[in-house]
Amino acid sequence: MTSKTLALVDVLADIPDFRQSKGKRYSLTAILSLSVAAILCGYKSYSAIAEWGRFYGQSFLQALGFSCDKSPCAATLHNIFSQLDKDLLESKLAQWAQSLLEESAQDFHSDEIAVDGKTLRGSKKQGCLDAHLLSALSHRLGLTLFQQAVEDKTNEIGAIEELLKGLFLQGKIITMDALLTQRKVAQQIIEGGGNYVMMVKGNQPQLLSIVEGALQGVAFHCQQARRASSVDSHHGRIEEREIVVSSVLSGQQEIWPGLQQIFQIKRHRIEKKSGKESVEEVYGVTSLSGERGSAEELLRIVRGHWQIENRSHWVRDVVYGEDESQVRVGNVAQAMSALRNTAIGLMRVAGESNIARACRKYAAQPWQALALLGIQPRTE
Repeated sequence: MTSKTLALVDVLADIPDFRQSKGKRYSLTAILSLSVAAILCGYKSYSAIAEWGRFYGQSFLQALGFSCDKSPCAATLHNIFSQLDKDLLESKLAQWAQSLLEESAQDFHSDEIAVDGKTLRGSKKQGCLDAHLLSALSHRLGLTLFQQAVEDKTNEIGAIEELLKGLFLQGKIITMDALLTQRKVAQQIIEGGGNYVMMVKGNQPQLLSIVEGALQGVAFHCQQARRASSVDSHHGRIEEREIVVSSVLSGQQEIWPGLQQIFQIKRHRIEKKSGKESVEEVYGVTSLSGERGSAEELLRIVRGHWQIENRSHWVRDVVYGEDESQVRVGNVAQAMSALRNTAIGLMRVAGESNIARACRKYAAQPWQALALLGIQPRTE
């Protein structure tokens, strides 16, 4: 962590305590620090966090900011998380995460940010109202930069406008799937000084028809199309991707705001064991010019978008069992999700590529977990 970026414990200390002073036994900063540290060690629920807080003795609790020799019980954590201002929590954590991104960006021409939604399935089954979360993740760092609750997946279109307001867009490239490919979204990104790479499917039939037609006629255009390809062998299959990019529609604002290039990607997959083959064609639009967005670069960016699934959603479900959690009261589900995002981001920035393995390491060396938060052992 750079010297200019606040330590996470200082960010947590800046979140105002909503509770009355009378009868308050534990500081909110200590509770939030305890929670993130426990999550770093692989503990999944607020009840597990409460249990973890009783393992390491008084000096450990004092380092976290507790003034007594006992950490809060599960009921206390539940009560606090259910009433915590989730929007303020998300905002503070977003400011911290984006400051990390900005300070680590000196050697990079640009940063890509993936936007995608995730449903907390266990909480949704229990009737939680805000069980669908729209997140923005840095391709490069694997760090969640902002998260916005929406009532259900169909409302992602409205929620993305609020999410983009919480992001520093200048110089960033925003990637998203077809559901979020909307004129207003493209315009908002351009006005914020950013660029977009958007997939185009049947929810934008007119745009899809124009893009398909223009790419089918590339042989007749004065501007030569650009091409690139890649081949990977992983997860039991071979996948070949080929992209065709054209700037024939460049500058035609009436078609799409900020439009500079259109592209088609063909994916050819072969299952190694069965030999089964499949071919998929997808289309997209981007505000990146040919100089900034070559065919090779666009192929890399589109593929990089799925890091939000692999480096965030998958980890939250498989390592932390987020989909199995059935908490539904108040703001508990989103508060826990925000803290998980923060813990995963801390480990990513620290250079950890395997989060499950990192959790085992920090569980064996809990003072290192505290050090990630910016807490050092007390020597007095």
